[in-house]
Amino acid sequence: MNFIEKFFSKYSQEKIIKWFKQICIAEAISCFLLYGVAMIWKRYDAEGILSTIFIIIVGNIHGLFFSIYLLLCLPARKIYTWDDEDFVFALLSAFFPFATIWVDKKLARFDRE
Repeated sequence: MNFIEKFFSKYSQEKIIKWFKQICIAEAISCFLLYGVAMIWKRYDAEGILSTIFIIIVGNIHGLFFSIYLLLCLPARKIYTWDDEDFVFALLSAFFPFATIWVDKKLARFDRE
């Protein structure tokens, strides 16, 4: 049993599922704030000081959610019984904007075929 499995074994499946769904949404929202607000604001800000601070803050928050999403994919794989293809797709979806919402809605389900 590795460190991550040992850590998540303390929590119920329902709690991990709840966290996974919340982190999927939070990662997508932070991605929107970073790409849709902060970077556009930075482009048109003459001074650039406030927009730079906003990019740093939102970028760090997005990085945190990104990392937590990747960590939560490990117990989610066991809970949802993903095969290797599904698991790799879930991991790769973290690198594409808003793809974690698709994982939450389509891949992280018990009744899919």
